[in-house]
Amino acid sequence: MNRTDGGVNLLGLRSHNTALVLDLLRTAGPDGISRLELAERTGLTPQAVSKITARLRQEGLAAEAGHRASTGGKPRTVLRLVPEAGHAVGVHLDRDELRVVLAELDGRAVRERCVPLSLGAGAETVLEAVVREVTQVLAGTPSAAAPPAPSAPPAGTADTGRSPVASVAGRSPAALTPDTGRGPAASGSAVARAPVAPTSVARAPVAPTSVARAPVAPTSVARAPVATAPPAAASAPLAVVPALLGVGVALPGPLDHASGVLHRVTGFPEWDGFPLRDVLAERLGAPVVVDKDTNAAALGLAVGGERGSFACLHLGTGLGAGLVIGGTLHRGARTGAGEFGHQVVQLDGPPCSCGNRGCIEALCLAALGRGDVGEAARVLGVGAANLAGLLDIDAVLLGGRAIAAAPEAFLHGVTAVLHARARREGSPEDAVRVRLAPYGARAVAHGAAHLLLAPLFGREAG
Repeated sequence: MNRTDGGVNLLGLRSHNTALVLDLLRTAGPDGISRLELAERTGLTPQAVSKITARLRQEGLAAEAGHRASTGGKPRTVLRLVPEAGHAVGVHLDRDELRVVLAELDGRAVRERCVPLSLGAGAETVLEAVVREVTQVLAGTPSAAAPPAPSAPPAGTADTGRSPVASVAGRSPAALTPDTGRGPAASGSAVARAPVAPTSVARAPVAPTSVARAPVAPTSVARAPVATAPPAAASAPLAVVPALLGVGVALPGPLDHASGVLHRVTGFPEWDGFPLRDVLAERLGAPVVVDKDTNAAALGLAVGGERGSFACLHLGTGLGAGLVIGGTLHRGARTGAGEFGHQVVQLDGPPCSCGNRGCIEALCLAALGRGDVGEAARVLGVGAANLAGLLDIDAVLLGGRAIAAAPEAFLHGVTAVLHARARREGSPEDAVRVRLAPYGARAVAHGAAHLLLAPLFGREAG
């Protein structure tokens, strides 16, 4: 990620320092990390680290993971994150299906549901389906309609059967920010707030105006704008769920991430101007974040350990790109970055659902419709080469249902175009690596959960 691990011992940055410690506990995994290592990695004093970890242990967010030999004196106590101490829901609202996952603090998906749903079925039908499926995944109800998910790293596939709220009821909401009362957040996140149970993670105080901005110290992680939602109904299904950070919703763009308002979603212009974030927050009774599907997938990869600058190309019912530049998710000034599928590469080519002709998306989908996977891969490779030339990225990761149906063909086709470009320029052929994105069919839903989880660790921007 494009940030330093240096902490600052100032009152206004205690929540930032807590986020640094939590992130190191997360990345250390079950083996854990010692307080001395935490101090060395963050630049905090041992005393500050001891205070932070004591609070995290008291609130159930950290626990002992054993002891390690020391160069002198008694063995060091090793600490680890307690993943089941908090959860987030990730929703992938695709053009023809709805996928919902429940993720623990470390991002591991422990429950999943997937049902057919047309994005063109009308707002009320779509909203009812989202509320129903989110409620069902929290209840642990299996999805009879869910297809088997492609293989993914073990961290994203196991189902532990643990209750999403077990062992955390009664915790103080001050666990993450004991001194400021604010939860650690990063710039760019736009969360619609709704009433949350007393045991949930503490929220930033909201000013009477619609958007409240928390103070930002010069060297701290930028605070997220916090938008208020209308009061939730008494029957809101998630309002009484403790330790639930909220619900992340990812869907095709264009849309405005900051306001949670949809624009003319490609192929479904009737959604133009719909305030999806605020409406869902009211119905669910929980914080909601809305972002483009490709941004969510890219964020999940960045938080999961993908380094440097890369593009996550997602080819399913449409085509888009999530861009991470220098370790930071790039949304653009109006969440317009990554509309990769709608670059015109063939003048007077076949019409595209966006209104243009000859878009990469239209050409790829037309080739797939003819059963010509090789041509679809070649066209995708041309777009990837254009992107590599424009942004000088390190890697291209391929994901989405169309890729999953013929992964080797797409890997070969895209790689061939990029290698040919490298030879023409005299660059090493492997200058831009091409590989399959992890997490398979659940990549977008997994990333959507990280829209809520990542700010907890100071990682929202990647």
